[in-house]
Amino acid sequence: MAQAKGSSMYSVVVVDDHPAICLAVKVTIEAISGFKVVGLAETGPAALAIIREKSPALVILDLDLPGMSGLSLIGRIRGEFSGTKVLVLSAQHETIFSTRAMQAGADGFLSKNEDMRKLAEGAKSVMAGYSVFPTSAIVSLSNPRASPLSALTNRELAVLQYLARGMNNREIGEILLISNKTVSTFKARIFDKLCISTIVELVDFARTNHLIT
Repeated sequence: MAQAKGSSMYSVVVVDDHPAICLAVKVTIEAISGFKVVGLAETGPAALAIIREKSPALVILDLDLPGMSGLSLIGRIRGEFSGTKVLVLSAQHETIFSTRAMQAGADGFLSKNEDMRKLAEGAKSVMAGYSVFPTSAIVSLSNPRASPLSALTNRELAVLQYLARGMNNREIGEILLISNKTVSTFKARIFDKLCISTIVELVDFARTNHLIT
């Protein structure tokens, strides 16, 4: 949503599963004249509920969220709140995930490794109607076949990361709110698309492509 009628204040919802980061983002954003944080959420479903209640002008979100990935959340926001701006603040590898965020409908992508002043500048820029993405996102869009990751859907990419971190099907299902059988289906698709056959190969692939550290 845009600014409330008769008001110069932009309402903001912050979404991150680390409370300390939520607080740091809140402090940074509320230091900007005309911005007010009206909600904090630590999971995708909780964020969606708050966004539906508050109809904020801006959502600042991480991508690695329990219950619903940040990329899925962006899609839901775009479907229900076309006027709400979305700014991603993520520790995920920017070359890969800034492109995914852009394709999902985000208005910007910032790395958590950046100084928090960049967040303030990014928030003001997207509310002024600008897009805030690293150059790598534009380059990747112009050559979408450059990476084998292009064959994976956003959900498959999320499952791949959880598998590479050593989680089992049950644990992944609990995080993503899907069944063990569905996780198994995603796992089979990932192995098939990447032409791998073992978890060891999957972990090696994830490390090589900066999906895990």
